[in-house]
Amino acid sequence: MTDQTDTDHEAGQRRLLRRNRRLATGLLLFAASLFVALRFVPEPGFWTLLLRAASEAAIVGALADWFAVTALFRRPLGLPIPHTAIIPSNKDRIGDGLGSFVERNFLEPSLVVAKLRSVDPAARLVRWLNAPGTAEALAARLVATMPGVIRSIEDRELRDFFGRALGEQLRGTEVAPVIGKVLGVLVASGQHQPLLERAVAWALDLVDRNQGRLEAMVGQRSGWWIPKAIDRRVARSLSSGAHDYLKELLDPASPMRIRMELAIEDLARDLQDDADTRAQVEAAKARLLDQPEIQAWLGGLWDEVRRITLHDLERPDGRTREALVTGLRSLGSALEADPAMRARLNASIERLALDLIAPWRRGIGRFIAEVVHGWDARTVSDRIETAVGSDLQYVRISGTIVAALVGSTLFLATRLIE
Repeated sequence: MTDQTDTDHEAGQRRLLRRNRRLATGLLLFAASLFVALRFVPEPGFWTLLLRAASEAAIVGALADWFAVTALFRRPLGLPIPHTAIIPSNKDRIGDGLGSFVERNFLEPSLVVAKLRSVDPAARLVRWLNAPGTAEALAARLVATMPGVIRSIEDRELRDFFGRALGEQLRGTEVAPVIGKVLGVLVASGQHQPLLERAVAWALDLVDRNQGRLEAMVGQRSGWWIPKAIDRRVARSLSSGAHDYLKELLDPASPMRIRMELAIEDLARDLQDDADTRAQVEAAKARLLDQPEIQAWLGGLWDEVRRITLHDLERPDGRTREALVTGLRSLGSALEADPAMRARLNASIERLALDLIAPWRRGIGRFIAEVVHGWDARTVSDRIETAVGSDLQYVRISGTIVAALVGSTLFLATRLIE
């Protein structure tokens, strides 16, 4: 879109240049035709002589301005006249001057900072984010872009790196205090009870469904001389005892349940404060991370995250889109309500701009000069003439008119003196 706009703008400049050039040349031809025609008027009177003087001066002025304008870009009539074709002949010097001009007048740190402060980027960002539809449009653009980016990341080494990085992060993070904190919050809010009851119910169901297997295991471990009926009785007693124990745990008022909840509270405190408990948890974590199955799971976790994310992005009501919209709206509201945050954001943008400009300021100037050096002389002349040539044709037009007025004035002054 930008390239098309630039092309259309340049085409418009060229059309304007051709139009003004034809107009200026037309005035020159009109003055020349009028001068020639008036030379054949027999017994010329006052007005004829006045027009002849005006047309003669207009021709001189038009030719002088044509020569001056043409000499900027090329040699008039192709003649090797000294000090003509000024722009092509001084292309490199123009490039150096342009680069130096941009460096001094556009990339000066104080000018950049002053411009940023007058613009107030944070305030503009707030207005943009709070405008109706902005958050939704930006979220839609991000959601439309993300699948292509995610699908392009399929490198095996990246998946392995993700798994290694996650494993190293887990190794370097002490998980015991985190687990203790979460467990403490659950206990304080009572949210641990549904989890505990669900775990006990699962264990109870497991005992009931594996009665036959328990009898078989007892029979395998008892002596050959012990009757099978006794093995079954022992197995049933064990199963019945486990069943009764678990049923008692399901009762919130039972002493066993109370003791277990107290033990959970102690565990939550020990995980946060007891060095031995934390060391045991860290040792268990290290042994777990060393298991090949866990390493393989961590390595494949990227694929699972990628699959879930892509599936969510494909849904019109996906959580990713909703989260982006909510986050963008919250950002706009937070910035609007917090002047200190806006001031910090503006300061960060200023530092970023200066960090980017200061080291590259001179390099940008040299880059501009090198680009101009790389153009051929005809290209430089053509581009500058396209940009400013239409205005220079007005010099020719006004020069023709002014010269005609000067010629008329001189004629009148001469007649007045005579």
